[in-house]
Amino acid sequence: MTKKYQYLDKVNFPSDIKKINQSELKILAKEVREEMLDAVSVTGGHLGAGLGVVELTIALHYVFDTPNDKLIWDVGHQTYPHKILTGRKDKIKTLRQGNGLSGFTKRSESEYDPFGAAHSSTSISSALGIAIANELSKKSNQVIAVIGDGAISAGMAYEAMNNAGAAKTKMIVILNDNDMSIARPVGAMSTYLAKLLSGKIYFSFREIIKIIISAFSKKFIVKAGKAEYFLRSAVTGGTLFNSLGFYYVGPIDGYDLDNLISVLQNAKNLNHDGPIMIHIKTKKGKGYEFAEKSLDRFHGVSKFNIKTGVQEKSKSNIPTYTKVFANTLIKHAEKDSKIIGITAAMPSGTGMDLFGEKFPKRMFDVGIAEQHAVTFAAGMATEGYKPYAAIYSTFLQRAYDQVVHDVAIQSLPVRFAIDRAGLVGADGPTHAGSFDVTYLSTLPNFIVMAPSDEAELVKMINTSVDINDKPSAFRFPRGTGIGTELPVIEEKIEIGKGKVISEGNNIAVINLGARLQECLLAKENLKKKGINPTIVDARFAKPLDENLIWQIATDHESIITIEEGSIGGFGSHVSHYLSEKNLLDSGLKFRSMILPDRFIDQDKPNLMYKAAGLDAKSIETKVLDILDSKIIIQKQN
Repeated sequence: MTKKYQYLDKVNFPSDIKKINQSELKILAKEVREEMLDAVSVTGGHLGAGLGVVELTIALHYVFDTPNDKLIWDVGHQTYPHKILTGRKDKIKTLRQGNGLSGFTKRSESEYDPFGAAHSSTSISSALGIAIANELSKKSNQVIAVIGDGAISAGMAYEAMNNAGAAKTKMIVILNDNDMSIARPVGAMSTYLAKLLSGKIYFSFREIIKIIISAFSKKFIVKAGKAEYFLRSAVTGGTLFNSLGFYYVGPIDGYDLDNLISVLQNAKNLNHDGPIMIHIKTKKGKGYEFAEKSLDRFHGVSKFNIKTGVQEKSKSNIPTYTKVFANTLIKHAEKDSKIIGITAAMPSGTGMDLFGEKFPKRMFDVGIAEQHAVTFAAGMATEGYKPYAAIYSTFLQRAYDQVVHDVAIQSLPVRFAIDRAGLVGADGPTHAGSFDVTYLSTLPNFIVMAPSDEAELVKMINTSVDINDKPSAFRFPRGTGIGTELPVIEEKIEIGKGKVISEGNNIAVINLGARLQECLLAKENLKKKGINPTIVDARFAKPLDENLIWQIATDHESIITIEEGSIGGFGSHVSHYLSEKNLLDSGLKFRSMILPDRFIDQDKPNLMYKAAGLDAKSIETKVLDILDSKIIIQKQN
């Protein structure tokens, strides 16, 4: 830290917060907010969510005995204040950088992160697992999950709440309501009721009433129970959560520290067998004028100027793959009214916001619900529409059963626009698109494409519009293209046909996806050493261009495949084909360059690919290695 703070300088761990007078915690909150702003303005990252929960974070650590009490954050992008207060403030300006702090919770980073999270809606499930494990081990630790109103819309959160309500194990869930109107606005009465309903007096009174009415007739019990349920629901808005078995408290003001601490202490001290839901109202971007006025509350930002709120923009005039996708789809949708856009809470990230501006009645943001998004798209496809499900690769993993059961088995023409394919930089391994080629190429009835540049992406979108008998997918990376001229929307490619980019001899490099430029760079370096590999753009992981692979295999002595994905993908399918056709028995040497069998930590994308062994130098080395092994075998023979 470079600034001098009255209280934050003295706080290294949550135990230090407890030494501060409760009346002074507002000053600490102001200082934490300043430090977070200062850090994110340098590193970029998720800003709005963290600004909104500063007071809540302080209150939680003030009341509970972390890390003995387990505090679990959903998604984790709101945990920058948590990191500042749990021994990591001196590293806060390394957020999302190579060898720096993760932008999410991470078990290996701190004992104050009991559960790693970067995908949404996992907190209640994991918290219940920890709570029941503690119960079985006869531990008395408190377990607290913090989940946002967006994350609680996902099916997994409801599955967890349903289980938690039936389990009768104490855990505390904080519903951080910063956008949706789940309940009536915060006011003096609701604040009073929250404090009252979380207190021992009311709780004990409820238990006494239950004992009394149990002595009366069943009919009286039913009526009394309904009356109590109705009164609590009417004054607190907790009907849904009560129905799921939660003891509901709220809504309360997320910035009234005194009241927050009081309610949390009451919840902590309640001897209650079952889950407790504390509903708080907050505001994304709280305390920073530019974030508060922003429509997305500065959810995710690049480096920015704190005084002006202006974010550092890319100096490149080359459009991003995401924008190329959006603009191309819009052009098709102008001619084809059957084209539908679908996304799962990522309209700006997938370009669907642009589509939605043009066609507001044909774009559907279903919220953080990838499973629903896929089956929703499948339903539309049965009626002759052409749904494009624009979902990040890492998030599409969450809907794999729906992709298999609801789309592939029925051979429905859902088009998957898979953004963030490959390694993605600062968001690290949790957001890397490492597995989609593998998990989609194993499915019958699927077409899987990967463009080598933005022009190829346009052609693949053009091609997908006419695929009406089976599902298809095209994956593309984050960031800008290479600056090539874009084709017209009438230009398409034949299904399952790759192309030779550069003729060579002896050895062929078959690329799938955005590593093509690295392949060409490796070729230029190899030509200086007298080696001239053939470079092929496969375009399709499925179906394979078997004729082209046969030709390459019979005309060359060695083949290397390259892809931005895990084992089991394109290279595995090529290897299987070569084996089935007995082409490997003739002395053909084959190697496959894929992502290594480990998760690659956050860094700049080029450095991540270097670490993964998929940069130009690594390709050059692989070519030299396979040629050396070929020479050794020839000498032995």
